[in-house]
Amino acid sequence: MPHKTLIASLLKPSLNWLLVFVPVAFALRFVPSFNNATVLFIVACLAVIPLAGLMGEATEQLAHRTGEGIGGLLNATFGNAAELIIALIALSKGMTDVVKASITGSIIGNLLLVLGLSCLLGGWKFPVQKFNRTAARSSATLLILAAVALVIPTVFHFEAARLGGWTADREQQMSLAIAVVLILTYAASLVFTLITHKSLYAGKKESGIHAVAEKEEVWPLKKALWTLIIATVFVALMSEFLVGSIEAARSSLGLTEVFVGVIVVAIVGNAAEHSSAVMMALRNKMDLSFGIAVGSSLQIALFVAPVLVFASYAFGKPMNLEFSLPEIVAVVMAVGVAGQIAGDGQSNWLEGLQLLSVYAVLAILFFFMPAMH
Repeated sequence: MPHKTLIASLLKPSLNWLLVFVPVAFALRFVPSFNNATVLFIVACLAVIPLAGLMGEATEQLAHRTGEGIGGLLNATFGNAAELIIALIALSKGMTDVVKASITGSIIGNLLLVLGLSCLLGGWKFPVQKFNRTAARSSATLLILAAVALVIPTVFHFEAARLGGWTADREQQMSLAIAVVLILTYAASLVFTLITHKSLYAGKKESGIHAVAEKEEVWPLKKALWTLIIATVFVALMSEFLVGSIEAARSSLGLTEVFVGVIVVAIVGNAAEHSSAVMMALRNKMDLSFGIAVGSSLQIALFVAPVLVFASYAFGKPMNLEFSLPEIVAVVMAVGVAGQIAGDGQSNWLEGLQLLSVYAVLAILFFFMPAMH
């Protein structure tokens, strides 16, 4: 019987199956006869997905042992670690367009693709799914702030250029000031969700801006720590392979840097969360599903984006928060549609299909958009 149980667990569909791509990526990177940048890019993307999932799972296991407040903070801090690592490596190589595109891509991907899939598949199984409307509205308001913060630098760029007062230094200074406002708002949101108004999030097993899926098994502390450390190291290595092969891959596949950032990198970095959100929706736990999708978007806008601005100074290549008009339009539309879904505290499969349709239209836009330079 134990052997049957083991075989059944191994045959059960899992993101961990994709771990087979980790050694394949090493072979493509270091064995000369296997060298192929385009294949390496695809394989590295696939390898990051299960590693990011392991990072998330290890973080959740640590959160079980540290108490509600610290646990929520851990989940909030490490929730988008994979995307942050990929972006930092790309930033160190001067690929600012890819980094900024991955920021907007993660926001619209979580709000449209993740939430859309969750509503569609969960709604197909359960006619109407309900979630905490008060908490959802609070998150939607924060999303509007995030959208405003990302829109303003672009408005400044065009208006200041029209008036003749635009300089790169002033735009950089403004972006830095906005990044400070965003990170302070993020800190305030953590205080709100973890301390002063945590009762609003009582429907979730863990409090915090980044809700997580429930886990049945509790790991030993050493296992959780070593899993987190090892997975983080391998995510960094796979991200290095991924970023290093972007140029060759996008040329051979006919993709622009913006499309790679907005669609490919954003999906890869969020894939583990995508699966968690959908699984929660299929269990009719829409509070958790909504929290994962919206919380991750908030974390990208309020935490990851300003951290990348600050980090860019350390790399000697300051990054601003001025995005292209298509990216800005995409973010505003995604926030608006997600806000509509959050308004009544319930969802169904048709709303999920509508979210996915908006995402598909935006993906088509970015696919056909010519290179920015």
